[in-house]
Amino acid sequence: LLLLPAGCPVRAQNDTEPIVLEGKCLVVCDSSPSADGAITSSLGISVRSGSAKVAFSATRSTNHEPSEMSNRTMTIYFDQVLVNIGNHFDLASSIFVAPRKGIYSFSFHVVKVYNRQTIQVSLMQNGYPVISAFAGDQDVTREAASNGVLLLMEREDKVHLKLERGNLMGGWKYSTFSGFLVFPL
Repeated sequence: LLLLPAGCPVRAQNDTEPIVLEGKCLVVCDSSPSADGAITSSLGISVRSGSAKVAFSATRSTNHEPSEMSNRTMTIYFDQVLVNIGNHFDLASSIFVAPRKGIYSFSFHVVKVYNRQTIQVSLMQNGYPVISAFAGDQDVTREAASNGVLLLMEREDKVHLKLERGNLMGGWKYSTFSGFLVFPL
């Protein structure tokens, strides 16, 4: 006997695949489901959350120098969210907090303008640099520091961008920071 919450739609995929329920419902399987984020008991009962989708993309909408706060912490702040599925990117702190253990993809593109010094930008995980990018050509007026990575993250791990060296004078409106959950573990 399987009791379902009122209004919980059921969709049968075919005779050999499990029944998939939309949202936060119960899924009963006759075999172990694949590693898709479901939690499976020894009885073959799988609970799958409808909140498994996680993605964000943020940008700077204005072209101005870093704020007083970013000069102290060297955090690169973003002021416009384009996508924030799951609401795990905090705009005020410009920090992403992992809602669950999993493999996450992150990328960034930070532009400096009219600045004849080298910049170094690092993607920080729990306060430690994971990857970095440089922009340091003295003869151009615009240059980007970009990089991307897949990370194994635990629940509540935090990721943000830090300006390790140089100044970001202008160019903010071209800068982006994005990430998403590839798959939960």
